[in-house]
Amino acid sequence: MAVYRDAIDLQSEISNPTFHNVTEQITEIVKASGIKNGICVVYSHHTTCSVMTQESSHDENFWGLEFLQQDLCNIMEKLVPSCRTEGQYMHPGPKHIDFAENVAKEDAKYSLNTDAHLRSVFFGRSESIVLVDGDLQLGEYGFIYFIDWDQLRARKRVCQVQIVGE
Repeated sequence: MAVYRDAIDLQSEISNPTFHNVTEQITEIVKASGIKNGICVVYSHHTTCSVMTQESSHDENFWGLEFLQQDLCNIMEKLVPSCRTEGQYMHPGPKHIDFAENVAKEDAKYSLNTDAHLRSVFFGRSESIVLVDGDLQLGEYGFIYFIDWDQLRARKRVCQVQIVGE
């Protein structure tokens, strides 16, 4: 049994959740691994990000979100409204704000991303995709997306990929 590991560096945007179609990069990583049959795990260690498989809707709005992605954001806005001010959610509390300012040395306003943390819980932070004869089993219309739900700042993200098989 072989194990192969790689990562994809990504850049999130500000003001909207950022969806990265990482299907092509993952396909290239699978080829580089030489593993033909097994499992490909696509993972985010960031607690405000998710990984999902979904159909591409091809059409995009003016902000670059595919229609299906915008539909998803619209539904999430109803379920978990974007955090717009302190006190909207219990998190972050005073201890977390103190940690952010004095230990992490960042502006406390960046802790107002509770919505991103909750959304990542709903969608999860990984997908496991079966690999058969060197092909990711995504179905005819399947794509792999890495989503950064945090809308407060643009920043670098890492999509981790681990393939196990033979």
